[in-house]
Amino acid sequence: MHSCEDKCETPPLLSRAPPPGHDTERFVHVRVAATRMRDGSPPPMSPLARVLNLPRDAAAWADGRSWHWRLPLLAWLGYTGFRHLADPDYASLFTGIVFGSHEFGHLFFAFFGEVLAVAGGSLMQLLVPIGAGALLASRRDYFGVVFAAGWLSVSLTDLSRYIGDALAQELPLVSFSPDGGEHDWYWLLDRFELLRYDHRLAEAVHRGSAVLLVVSLVGGLWLCIRMMVPAPRSHPGAK
Repeated sequence: MHSCEDKCETPPLLSRAPPPGHDTERFVHVRVAATRMRDGSPPPMSPLARVLNLPRDAAAWADGRSWHWRLPLLAWLGYTGFRHLADPDYASLFTGIVFGSHEFGHLFFAFFGEVLAVAGGSLMQLLVPIGAGALLASRRDYFGVVFAAGWLSVSLTDLSRYIGDALAQELPLVSFSPDGGEHDWYWLLDRFELLRYDHRLAEAVHRGSAVLLVVSLVGGLWLCIRMMVPAPRSHPGAK
């Protein structure tokens, strides 16, 4: 049998102690970076660097993927989103999803106090598409992120309509309460003494929804163009 002293080697990172008077943690980080450079593996990127690298990463993701079904889906997303913006009574596939997530939000946040129980419906109808977009982003599905952004835009449009109805209360309400419940945004704005700003707040949310929709469509169109026109391949030996 051979002892560990005969065969085992101390890992390179631990084979040298930091010089006297130097910070041990910083020394280890420097040694890790040096090892990665020697092995050819890229160093970890900072959050800012990752954001700045998004266009390049998205272009690399799009290269070689099919645009044939994504482009019609993007066109449908744009048509649906603008119809919702222009016509408050327009209904689409998103309408039922937004309504279901809104009602689920009331049930989910009912255990976190009165304010969250009332605001939870509006909060959940935004959190669901945001969560979907975050999940797709973690999988580097950039077109999925674009679609989730369009979904969030529709949800914001629906929310702006609800906020603007706080004083008028003309929208039909659906509630699990036996007495029919109270208008969420009348209760919230009245509680925080903001009821007179209902139309201003609704208009701000509506405009934000329009901006988000345009940004998502531009991003989706850019991805589809990158899919149509693959990036040039570099050949070995080419200068």
